[in-house]
Amino acid sequence: MEGFLLLIPMAGSIVNALSVVVGSLIGLAVRSRLPMRYSNIAFQAIGLFTLYLGVQMATSARNVLVLIFSLVVGSILGEFLALEDRINGAAERLKRSLNVGESSFVEGFMTAFLLFCMGSMTILGAFEEGLGGYPRLLFAKSFLDGVSSIALSASLGVGVIFSAIPLLIYQGGLTLFAHALRSLLSEAVVAEITAAGGIMLLGLGLSILEVKRLRVTNMLPSLLVAALLGLALLN
Repeated sequence: MEGFLLLIPMAGSIVNALSVVVGSLIGLAVRSRLPMRYSNIAFQAIGLFTLYLGVQMATSARNVLVLIFSLVVGSILGEFLALEDRINGAAERLKRSLNVGESSFVEGFMTAFLLFCMGSMTILGAFEEGLGGYPRLLFAKSFLDGVSSIALSASLGVGVIFSAIPLLIYQGGLTLFAHALRSLLSEAVVAEITAAGGIMLLGLGLSILEVKRLRVTNMLPSLLVAALLGLALLN
């Protein structure tokens, strides 16, 4: 079975995307039967876990200056490119094309995408598979994301299910990136990328808990900057 899965490109990401779809369908099925207070407390638990995961990831940084520079430069680049506005616009167009009247569609889509794509298991799992290993981390992540998508879709609705599309593109892209650069990606480089993702997860956690709304999507280029700086300075 392992040998067969190794022959399927991005097998881990495909399974992960399917787990989000299945979990979201379950969440939508129970949404009307679940009192709002249960959805709210589950959503708050996800927010707290996101903060915990962000702290855990951020402490993996090997070089604080690389982390700071990556975040500042990457965030400015993302703001210049207006990534959040573009992705929000794409989600709005998808909402209109599907004729969905749900007001939380875009919020559900964006929150789920960031939560599922910024964790350490996303980066490490994609690199594990891209470097030729069996995608154990991504399969474990698939279970966790499936459970999280139940709570998210019960709270935020149908937008969560469509986050499986950018999840597959982003996580699969990381896998292909790791495969192409497998001879260059040292443990130190992966650590800097993971730390930058952790800082973004902290921002997402604050947004989920409604402490402070941060434009986390515009920070996404920080991951690329962290990778490039890591390759240049830490290898």
